[in-house]
Amino acid sequence: MERWWYSLFSANEVSMGQGSFVFESEVESFLDGMIEYYPNFFKDDEFSYLKEKLNWRKDLITIFGKTNPIPRLHCWYGDQGINYEYSNIHLPRNDWSSELIKIKDEIEEKVSTRFNGMLANYYRDGSDYVSWHSDDEKSLGPNPTIACASFGGPRVFSLKNRKSGELIKINLQGRSLLIMHPPTQREWLHQIPKSKVFEDERISLTFRFVHQ
Repeated sequence: MERWWYSLFSANEVSMGQGSFVFESEVESFLDGMIEYYPNFFKDDEFSYLKEKLNWRKDLITIFGKTNPIPRLHCWYGDQGINYEYSNIHLPRNDWSSELIKIKDEIEEKVSTRFNGMLANYYRDGSDYVSWHSDDEKSLGPNPTIACASFGGPRVFSLKNRKSGELIKINLQGRSLLIMHPPTQREWLHQIPKSKVFEDERISLTFRFVHQ
């Protein structure tokens, strides 16, 4: 079963089955409130600043014995002493800038959750992607809340239920905020697939709380 929540064509339109309608509210929630999507959360699009000022890295990843470049750029920002790694890749910690703190403060106020780290991903075009995964590293605890801020061009964000295989797709717009509440990471996988439709540059900032 596949459901589209935000269509390819509009920030406010959703297509489900044969019909469609326009959302009027500033936030939509689904999966019994596990996912909240704010399509116009940020007043300004910080893409240019983030592209120019963040300390982007191009690392290698080894999967099933094969080593290849990660199909995107990434970097890690966090509080003093808060380090992060995934898939055996250790990301050096960078200090928060005043602009990143402003973004983090806006999100924390909205979701009433404190974050101490942020993984940034820079998708340079439609061929950059991130494959199916969950943000379920032990350092995030058993029930993490993940907040994803998007800047730049739109990209499709897919969710797949671990048990049923149900597939949900959301068109993430620039200046939007997606919140994944518990138990999303235990029950669902997510990805940003390759795209021949959306080829504009996009940057995502995924905030989380790391236990160390």
